[in-house]
Amino acid sequence: MAGLRSWLFCLTVIAGSLFGAKAEIKFTTPVGRLFTYELLRETFQNDFEPLTKLYGPVGHLYDDPMTFKCNEQGFPDLPEWLRFIQRHPLDNGFLYGTPTSLGKNIIEIYAVNKRSYDTTRQILVIKAVPEKMLPYQAEFFIQKREVERVLPPSVQNEIKQDLQYLWSTQDLEIVNITNALDRGGRVPLPLAGHYEGVYVKVGSETFFSKCLESVWTTVHQKQCAAGSKGKAPEGCHFCRIPSNCITWCKTELFNLAKQKPEPPAPTVGSGVLEAGGDFNPPESPPSRDFFPDYMVTVIVPLVLAIVLCLLLAYIMFGRREGVDGENAFCSIQLYHHHTVHENAEELRSMAANRGVPPPLSTLPMFNSRTGERASPLHSDSIPLIMAQQ
Repeated sequence: MAGLRSWLFCLTVIAGSLFGAKAEIKFTTPVGRLFTYELLRETFQNDFEPLTKLYGPVGHLYDDPMTFKCNEQGFPDLPEWLRFIQRHPLDNGFLYGTPTSLGKNIIEIYAVNKRSYDTTRQILVIKAVPEKMLPYQAEFFIQKREVERVLPPSVQNEIKQDLQYLWSTQDLEIVNITNALDRGGRVPLPLAGHYEGVYVKVGSETFFSKCLESVWTTVHQKQCAAGSKGKAPEGCHFCRIPSNCITWCKTELFNLAKQKPEPPAPTVGSGVLEAGGDFNPPESPPSRDFFPDYMVTVIVPLVLAIVLCLLLAYIMFGRREGVDGENAFCSIQLYHHHTVHENAEELRSMAANRGVPPPLSTLPMFNSRTGERASPLHSDSIPLIMAQQ
């Protein structure tokens, strides 16, 4: 029985790896339109359940935290137009962006189960097909939103409906969604009511409405330049949900129909020089005298070094006074040194011979000028300091 279970476990692992490696999800998206793909944890949880059923309790449904790693096949990162975001392992991830060129991108998605540390892989194939560019586009800033809260289709439809009323047309497509942090915005405080902000860019075949054209007026531009947030024009406040309200001062309109066409590419010739003339090489440049440069870079520093060496030699050897000069200047210090030295020699000789009379400096009373000694019997009547006669 144990051998059967082990073989069943091995077959399950092999089958899961084979099916997981070959699983491909294909999408076709037009160039210049927003592409979003939500990485559902429930979908990847099914890849982990066959292994856990062998050891876990019967009927137990797991809701494990997961982290996703996405990259283009054969490259360490995603294409430049595609971005990925996942705030927390318990949240779903989003791949979003706007393709700018035709082609096929193969995206590898790795999901890591943070409970069991199992890993599964999914292949996402995104094919960008040509599409007509929308000539009239507008970009709006929604301050009270974060990008992962805007990417779900239901929220995109809510924002799109408000902008359709504002644009006065139903022919409206979302072109791009960008996080404000990617546009140089500041990281908000981790408090309630503070959001990163989202830029939503939409386009249409219909020209701008009167409400949108008010962005180009001088009055609106003066209000925004003065630091005001800019109020919505009268009759142009289409915001059913407060968190979807736009900031008028950060609204930009793009009329791509008036853009100048790109200049034609230069024609490529045959690469063969046409006949009819000889090749005249350019004249050699005139000769140049480098002696002034040599004087400045070599001779001048060398002369300065020699002058400094001579000055240092004069200070070190020409300004010395000699031993006699130092002795004449330091006569007081030398006399004091000799006095201390003689007294030390006298003390050493006294210590060697105890029979000699004590020195004058050790007597209780003596006359420093005459050397007269006072009798110890009458020492009390003799002043401490003898008066000089």
